[in-house]
Amino acid sequence: MITVNLYYTGRDGAARRFAEEMESSGTADMIRKEEGNLRYEYFIPMGDPETVLLIDSWEDQEAIDRHHASPMMKTIAEMRERYDLHMRAERFTSIDMGGDGRFIRK
Repeated sequence: MITVNLYYTGRDGAARRFAEEMESSGTADMIRKEEGNLRYEYFIPMGDPETVLLIDSWEDQEAIDRHHASPMMKTIAEMRERYDLHMRAERFTSIDMGGDGRFIRK
């Protein structure tokens, strides 16, 4: 699994309005239905109301590549431009938790 954390930052609530439009327009749901998508969720950091965090998880790189090649990316890019958002990203791959798993309360 590959997880990408995307931080969208704007001004005057733009990042939040972007995420709300992604949800209300159905765009986020369409991404969630793409083959290989495991998670697509928006969060607002408590200490930074001008930033929205997107946690975006995929089965593998091929699934991400298909998503990036889809017409959906044009829609997302146009929305990001309209809201004048800036981004930063972090990328993680899953690993076996090993002995650390005992510290995770389920």
